[in-house]
Amino acid sequence: MKLSPAVITLFVATTEAFTVAPTGHGTSKINMIINGETETASEKVASVFSKLPEENAVVDKLVKTNFPGAISNKDLATRVVELLGEKGFKPSNSLLATSLCADELARELEDEFVEIYGNNFNLGGLSGFPFAGNTGFGAMAAHIPDDGFCLLIHGPHVGITKEGQVGKVERSGIALVDNCCGSAIAASNYLQGITNGGAAITPKIQQFSDFQQGAVQELILPFGKRLGRAENRMRELPYALYDSQEALVTDIVNTGKGGIKKGLAVLGGIQINTSPDTLDYFHPLKFDYYDSDGNVVENMLPYLK
Repeated sequence: MKLSPAVITLFVATTEAFTVAPTGHGTSKINMIINGETETASEKVASVFSKLPEENAVVDKLVKTNFPGAISNKDLATRVVELLGEKGFKPSNSLLATSLCADELARELEDEFVEIYGNNFNLGGLSGFPFAGNTGFGAMAAHIPDDGFCLLIHGPHVGITKEGQVGKVERSGIALVDNCCGSAIAASNYLQGITNGGAAITPKIQQFSDFQQGAVQELILPFGKRLGRAENRMRELPYALYDSQEALVTDIVNTGKGGIKKGLAVLGGIQINTSPDTLDYFHPLKFDYYDSDGNVVENMLPYLK
């Protein structure tokens, strides 16, 4: 599914009106490495996940039944770090960039990779769309270490409860089993109202006070029939969002690829959030490696399966 040039132009042109600064975790002087690595990336992966719950066989089966191809964040990080290590990625020479949802649950995956690579440049907003656009990507590329690398992770997220309900999730300290992703579900409901004939397309995208949600609603419009025909709308929703986001991310990367230094790895997929006492999951759908000239030279996705 391809988005129209008009939609991509509207999205990217609007984001270019803003000056974007890096967000997320800053670099601590204590963690700066002067004479080589204090820990390898693989050692950092082991340290990160030693603090998290062990794999739950029941939840593992539940997630993989609903999302075939999903792997735990632990398996994802282990395989990604190993593959990128072979290309020269290290914590001291790599910048992490993410385009993930604003929801705090999306920070789980982000924080795990921050603990490995040490920095993050945030390109994303509601539902995981790359709202920083070309301006943000250009600023991010300028912050990649000299002769260094960038790992860009992007995608929407979806929750699944312990009972297997997709589109909802338990949250720490909250009795309510809440929607996840709330922005995506709101956009889906808006789209369903239009396709069912009960609502009209609004000019909400022009309202700055809720610009991002308005954009999510507009960007999901091409997927009305697909979602309407889906056996499970909530299960299909993140994949429709991913396809929309993938078109935008690819356009942004191709526009800004002149800023790539030694190499860029783009990992795209679906974040799957589970209850606070179990591991989260990720369904990888793309893992491409770009060389210093901005050419895709390897599809690394098969190595994540």
